Amino acid sequence: MKIISLFSGAGGLDLGFHQAGFNTIWANEFDSSIWETFEYNFPHVHLDRRSITDILPTDIPECAGIIGGPPCQSWSEAGARRGINDKRGQLFFEYIRILKEKSPLFFLAENVSGILLSRHQEAFQAILREFNSLNYNVSYFLLNAHDYDVPQDRKRVIIVGYHKKIGKSFTPPSKVLPKPTLKDAIWDLRLTMPAKEKKGAYEGENFPILNHEYVNGGFSSIYMSRNRVRSWDEPSFTIQASGRHAPLHPQAPKMALVERDKRVFVQGKEDLYRRLSVRECARIQTFPDDFIFKYKNISDGYKMVGNAVPVKFAKHLASVIFRDILE
Repeated sequence: MKIISLFSGAGGLDLGFHQAGFNTIWANEFDSSIWETFEYNFPHVHLDRRSITDILPTDIPECAGIIGGPPCQSWSEAGARRGINDKRGQLFFEYIRILKEKSPLFFLAENVSGILLSRHQEAFQAILREFNSLNYNVSYFLLNAHDYDVPQDRKRVIIVGYHKKIGKSFTPPSKVLPKPTLKDAIWDLRLTMPAKEKKGAYEGENFPILNHEYVNGGFSSIYMSRNRVRSWDEPSFTIQASGRHAPLHPQAPKMALVERDKRVFVQGKEDLYRRLSVRECARIQTFPDDFIFKYKNISDGYKMVGNAVPVKFAKHLASVIFRDILE
């Protein structure tokens, strides 16, 4: 079943949909630091590198569905939260523009939980009205990827529309048990020493485990304001799109609280505290090891991984859609 992908990023959403039986035939990504990664891992997909604002519906092939996650920074709880007043937030309407012209059987849009904040309620309802006006039965849900085979706490808003001619509405898949932990995801990687970032290059470029390098350097006062360590038997904190904010490896004990909004590394154990590597973050995002991230700057590696939709989460969502469309 053919689909197109908007705001594709590194392709976590696409890979999950592929694993569920869909086939991306055309994708769009404007960020040049991502192109090599997407094209390497999806060699048979046509990647349109233009800004979505420059793309005409006639440039896009016919398809059964449209998937994608419009940029989420302007809706983030941690960011400026400008929402629809930010140019990135307005890209939702570019998604709607293309959806209106192509009118596929279904669409799926993913975004951060911050889009549900009360300050964004009016804008979010306007977006939903636009989707509904295009003859779709539209549903949205706040889901935690940890309920769907992903070893991290990661809450995201999923908006799914089924064309009214199908006569159905999307219902999320059942939660999966047992829930995976950090041990399930990265325990074996402890046997392979990761490479430290070093002067813009990375030791171990020919390492058996590719992308297994991590940001080296100091920790800001904001970073040290709360515990950044989860134990082996817990899920990871949310993987973010920044190496500087990557969680710490579970080999270390949890950080000690010394006063409000200030924590320290446990004395005598300081050498155990390091950020998770790009590959460890990718494992937690459920990318397979043969999915290779291409970058010259390690920050781009963390960005691609952190902005992606976890692959197994996407697969669970896509499997429901695939079944609903075929029945």
